[in-house]
Amino acid sequence: MKQCKMLALTAALCGSAGTVLAAVPAGYPASYQSIIDGAKKEGKFIVYSTTDTALVKPLIKDFEALYPGVKVEYNDMNSTELYKRFIGENAAGSTSADVLWSSAMDLQVKFVNDGFAASYVSPETKNIPGWAQYQKQAYGTTYEPLAIVYNKRLLSPQEVPQTRAELVKLLRSKPGKFAGKVTTYDIEKSGVGFNYLTQDFRVSGPAIWTLVKAMGASGVKLQSSTGAMMERISSGESLIGYNILGSYAFAKAKQDPSIGYVYPKDYTQVVSRLALISKKAKNPNGARLWVDYLLSKRGQTILANQSDLFSIRADVVGETSMAGLTKQLGAAARPIQVGSGLLVYLDQAKRLDFMRSWQQAVKK
Repeated sequence: MKQCKMLALTAALCGSAGTVLAAVPAGYPASYQSIIDGAKKEGKFIVYSTTDTALVKPLIKDFEALYPGVKVEYNDMNSTELYKRFIGENAAGSTSADVLWSSAMDLQVKFVNDGFAASYVSPETKNIPGWAQYQKQAYGTTYEPLAIVYNKRLLSPQEVPQTRAELVKLLRSKPGKFAGKVTTYDIEKSGVGFNYLTQDFRVSGPAIWTLVKAMGASGVKLQSSTGAMMERISSGESLIGYNILGSYAFAKAKQDPSIGYVYPKDYTQVVSRLALISKKAKNPNGARLWVDYLLSKRGQTILANQSDLFSIRADVVGETSMAGLTKQLGAAARPIQVGSGLLVYLDQAKRLDFMRSWQQAVKK
């Protein structure tokens, strides 16, 4: 009898543990249970993202353990591909993403302005900065610096530039060494690259073209993804890269001793991956769970400490957190505000004008 009671107690504990995993998170309204139950009925949801699958695996694993029976169908792709694919699928009325999670901040805001995003007030909104939220539809999930990345084996410490002006000086002073050895985004193919450079222009004005011209004169190798640039630098095909996501550099440097990086001291842009829910989401409850999880302290802690994507919450600590990065960068930090200002260079006339300036500056 005693043994039976023990077995019954064990079963009850296991059952209660399972219930706890799928319970309403602390501080959430009791009505949130309906979202959890709805997500379980849906069974899965679809995410289109620019974040590499390998980085997101710890998040997906923890989320699926937290909400048993709710599967994440995760698709990572280039930011421009994400935008075009989602637009095309919506126009055709075919199955598409429930959640869009992208570092192309301008294109995400455009989705909101063009009526593709659903309104959703996450219970976590009070825990992220006001500048990282837009129209109760798009939410910033990370706080990632843009870096100058270089090959530590092939550049001496004295050569490593600390500012954009120093990078220009380096490229001009050693044209032979850097011929064909510089890399950055191809802004005609990469939505994130276009966004980052237009934001550079907003901060520094025409001075940014001086840097683009210096890279162009060196025979810059243009890429559409961060991963491609990182691999070029790691192999030595490129010696240095500009405007590369610091989160990727941070993660790569832990495994690859040849990777070095600096956050420019003149100013360091800080970007955020924006999450939004499709207005036509077929699995809206799962989508809400995922957005809330990404913004939660639990999700943000895993995002920072296991995915190395830099938390945006003030209550997450460590090197890969907003608090840690703010302490490191000080006044040099320039977080990109989430708002209609990001749409300026998506205006067709302004975009074409900017592209012409880019093409003139980057060609040899």
